[in-house]
Amino acid sequence: MAVMMQAFYWDAPQQEKQEGNWWNVIGEHVEALSKSGISALWLPPVSKGYDNRSMGYDPYDYFDLGDYDQKGGAKTLWGNRAELEALIAKAHDNKIGLYADMVINHNSGADEEEVNPLDGQKRWTKFNPKSGKFPRDWNSFHPSRFEQVMVEGENFAGFPHLCHRNPDVYKAMFDYARMLIEELGFDGFRFDFAKGFGSWMIGVLSKYRYVKDGQEFTPFVVAELWSGTEEINEWIDRVNGMTDNQISCFDFPLRYKLKDVCDTPNYDLRNLTDEGAVVAKRPMHATTFVDNHDMGDNAIVNDKMLAYSFILVHEGYPCIFWYDYFNNGLGRGGTPNGIDALIAVHHTHAGGDSQILHADPDLYIMQRVGYKSDVVDQPGLVYVLNNLGDKWSGTSVKTKWPNQKFRPVAWDGHDTAHPDERTTDAEGNAEFPAPPRGFAVYVPVFE
Repeated sequence: MAVMMQAFYWDAPQQEKQEGNWWNVIGEHVEALSKSGISALWLPPVSKGYDNRSMGYDPYDYFDLGDYDQKGGAKTLWGNRAELEALIAKAHDNKIGLYADMVINHNSGADEEEVNPLDGQKRWTKFNPKSGKFPRDWNSFHPSRFEQVMVEGENFAGFPHLCHRNPDVYKAMFDYARMLIEELGFDGFRFDFAKGFGSWMIGVLSKYRYVKDGQEFTPFVVAELWSGTEEINEWIDRVNGMTDNQISCFDFPLRYKLKDVCDTPNYDLRNLTDEGAVVAKRPMHATTFVDNHDMGDNAIVNDKMLAYSFILVHEGYPCIFWYDYFNNGLGRGGTPNGIDALIAVHHTHAGGDSQILHADPDLYIMQRVGYKSDVVDQPGLVYVLNNLGDKWSGTSVKTKWPNQKFRPVAWDGHDTAHPDERTTDAEGNAEFPAPPRGFAVYVPVFE
């Protein structure tokens, strides 16, 4: 029932000539995004990085949100603290949550080199940030006197790698997290490069008893663990063992399947029916997505709406990419052919279990069986994905709904003609077609 948007892409402010103004740019879209059904925005790292043109994935001063004249200027690439606070307030006024990007494993932009006496190596590890908070030296990084294991997790790009077992580092990470939640008003965290440090650190930051608006608050947490299904599932089991099952991961295995659907000719749609995705076994812990700022040359090139249709009708917490929605023009508000129509379906109908009704190399049909409670009424849907590039395709399937009329509410493909309404027979059977290299979503009509 929720849809997240990644509210940036790589070098977005430079590409759109909005250096130092991105918080305001997002703010201009907040009201419209709320009306389109966006529930939360994932924001880029808010702290000052290596310089003031940094995306923030190379943190220098965690507590400089664009107000200290250092590393080339005062503002970050995104803006300053006052503009960030204004964005958060406006988002909350429009019932949109905010997730902060947490980069807590590596740092950059140190002021001096130092020799680490444990291994004799010289590194850039002396940090004297102008905020006056979290100064650090060699003992804040690996290797450190606070551990016997030299590095816990993978290193990233040769950057100094924080040692969270150092009490000063440990405390600084809590101070930073508390600032984001309790002072700024963020509603959750996205942890960057979760392979780079112990899962226990995410666990303890997640389970801290934050206080927000006078009430104890539990943040939403999603981790970027860029790996396969087995490693992600093991990581989720490990971290959620200490956090009351609140942490999810981005579903990279599903994303690569969807890239094949879109970009690999004659891809076999039966591959979508196996358990090779996080969402297949643990939908409550899967954040599904199509592309993000890291994909670069691996971005989906063809028929991207096929992938968006899949994540917005299946289980999981779907994440929309700003660049696709705005720059690639896939939002398509006011039409049945874009992301907006699929978001509406997600909120109103995509409830209950997913049940695959048909799968062959070129045709995939699924039903969501529906879900109803005192606060939610999602009656379900039928979803059709057609891999054939030259014709409409569908087949008769047995749904859970006998003698039921269905109307198409979202569709797209190489032919955007309006699909016809469908009515099942007394046993729930009907044929549901979709456009060539396209999809169609049908919902039950109760008269």
